Amino acid sequence: MPTREFPARKPSKLVVSFEFSPPRTEAMAQTLWQSIERLAPLQPAFMSVTYGAGGSTRQRTHETVVRIRRETGIEPAAHLTCVAATRGEIDDIARAYWDAGIRHIVALRGDPPRESGGQYVAHPEGYPNAAALVAGLKRIGDFQISVAGYPERHPDSPDDKADLDNLRRKVDAGADRCITQFFFDVDDFLRFRDRATAMGVQVPIVPGIMPVSNFAGIARMAGMCGAKVPPWLAALFDGLDDDAETRRMIAATVAGDLCRKLESEGVSAFHFYTLNRADLTYALCHLLGVRPAARRAE
Repeated sequence: MPTREFPARKPSKLVVSFEFSPPRTEAMAQTLWQSIERLAPLQPAFMSVTYGAGGSTRQRTHETVVRIRRETGIEPAAHLTCVAATRGEIDDIARAYWDAGIRHIVALRGDPPRESGGQYVAHPEGYPNAAALVAGLKRIGDFQISVAGYPERHPDSPDDKADLDNLRRKVDAGADRCITQFFFDVDDFLRFRDRATAMGVQVPIVPGIMPVSNFAGIARMAGMCGAKVPPWLAALFDGLDDDAETRRMIAATVAGDLCRKLESEGVSAFHFYTLNRADLTYALCHLLGVRPAARRAE
C-alpha cells in the first residue's frame, strides 16, 4: 500500500492567534516576553492581551500591546470591557489605543467584580453590554473588532437562542470576528457555528483552544465561564498531580486531537489561550503545520 504523508509535515495555511495576560510582577513579565518571542516567528494574525477593571491593569494592557507592536511587528489586539467605567472613560481608553496605532480591539462585556457577588450590573453611565461597546468603538475609529462567543452558552443567558441573539447584536453593531470560549467537545463548537450561521452571523467564528496542563485550574475556569469539563478529561489527569511532564504530554495530545478534528470540519483559524506560556501552544502549531517562515521556506 502507498504510504500517506503525515499531515504535520505539510506547510499549513491555517491562521493562528495567541492570547496573553499583562504581567503583575517582574518575574511574570520575563516569562511573558520569553513566550511572546518564542511564538512571534509563527507569524500569528494577532496577539491579544487581556484586561481588567482596575486602573493599573488597564495601564499594563496598554503597555503590553504597544510593546508587542513595537518590538515584534505583530498586530496586537487590546481587550476592552464595560466593567466599572463610564462611557467617557472607555472612549478615552479607546482613543489612546487609536493614537498609539492599535487598530484591533477585543470588545467584551466583562466579568462582574468579585465584590458584586457574581452578579453583573452595568455602570449607570457606562456601556450596558458588549454590543453597545462595539457600536461605541466604531464611532471612535475604524477598529477591527473581535467579540466573544460561547459554544456552551454564556452562564448569564437564559437559553441558546438568547445567547445567539446577543452574538448577532454584536455582529450587527460592527464586530468583525467571533472568538469562542474554550471547549473540549467538537460537536459543541459545530452546533454553535451552524446555529449562529443560520441566525445570520456572517463573520468568522474562531475556536478558542485552551491546552490543559493544570487540570484543577482549568476546572475552576470552566466553572466560572460555563464550559463543561467532560469526565474523560478528568480521568486522563487522574493521579498526575505531581507529574507535570506527563500532564504536558497529555495536554498536547488532547488539544492536538481537538484541533485536528476541527480542521477536518473546515476550521481554518485557531485562537490559543496561552496562559503566558509558549511550550504547548508552539507544539500544537507545529503539529498543525504552522512553522516559522524560514523553516517553511526550506
